[in-house]
Amino acid sequence: MIATWRVHWFVLQTSISERLTYRGDFVLGTLVRFLPIVTQVFLWTAIYAGDEAKQINGYRYRDMVAYALLVMLGRAFSSMPGLAGGIARDIRDGTIKKYLTQPIDMLGFLFWARVAHKLVYYAVAGGPFILMFWLCRGYFTYELDVATVSAFALSLILGFLVGFLMESLIGLIGFWFLEVSSLIFICMMLNYFLSGHMIPLDWIPSLFAEGSAGRAVATVTLKYLPFQYMAYFPAAVILGKIQGEELVWHLVAAVCWVMVLYAANRVAFARGVRRYSAYGG
Repeated sequence: MIATWRVHWFVLQTSISERLTYRGDFVLGTLVRFLPIVTQVFLWTAIYAGDEAKQINGYRYRDMVAYALLVMLGRAFSSMPGLAGGIARDIRDGTIKKYLTQPIDMLGFLFWARVAHKLVYYAVAGGPFILMFWLCRGYFTYELDVATVSAFALSLILGFLVGFLMESLIGLIGFWFLEVSSLIFICMMLNYFLSGHMIPLDWIPSLFAEGSAGRAVATVTLKYLPFQYMAYFPAAVILGKIQGEELVWHLVAAVCWVMVLYAANRVAFARGVRRYSAYGG
């Protein structure tokens, strides 16, 4: 057990050093990711026409700006760019053999590599995030207590785990299909919409007629799929959209999804390795 944690610690240290190799490129890429939030603020300002009293599906103008900022923070934890494609590429070109011939667990290695990425990312982005939220502090008029802040922090961690496990599971499909780039693109689009990154999930059922089957299906789908924990759920916690017993239920559901996705990853990897022919380099 101690030896295993030493390996994990070594992987984490190595991955952090790797991320710091091209510091200028990493810093520039991190800061550029803040630009879309400016367009988001302008977009919602135009939609609400600066009317503070106007509400759209229960969201005021300041709620939407706060939501956009919180979603950006949540996605910074849960997004895993390049993970699924990297796993599929390793399977296709044979690089995955290094995980099969050495005493290193592939999922464990990739997990700690992503943890390292997030640590370096927030070391760089922490200042801009603090500045951005301070400049927009007028949009946050919500009363927060220790329980809410704790639930928010836990939701970000769960979002990271759900995002990682979903992306790795998609990448493991490469054991069965030679090319998965189209599937990754489709999943990315679904994720963008169903996670609440585009619009709050509260809005989607309202797009259907009252009492229609489409509204019922949309409500059930959004309520029980894991996508919401990657963006919408953390924001909804701070905005007070999810409270009390419902909040506890969602946290338990997120933990259950983490366990289900972890088991699915283990099964997919074990079965994929059995049929793997080790082609490539």
